[in-house]
Amino acid sequence: MAEALNGTFKAELIEMQGPRRDVDQVERAIFQWVTWYTEERLHSALDCVPPAEYERDFWQSMEQVPQSA
Repeated sequence: MAEALNGTFKAELIEMQGPRRDVDQVERAIFQWVTWYTEERLHSALDCVPPAEYERDFWQSMEQVPQSA
């Protein structure tokens, strides 16, 4: 699973968006990609809902479920 993520990262960020001039550009690009990947991208296993939105909806639904004693 980690290798699949690394392959996606390499293909989408490194190969498609070209070389960076310095370490700061690399760090900024990595941060933006990780934020997009974990919060914004549409995920097919989540019915094409971004992960952050899916998690928010999940926790809201858990608050609405009555807890039995």
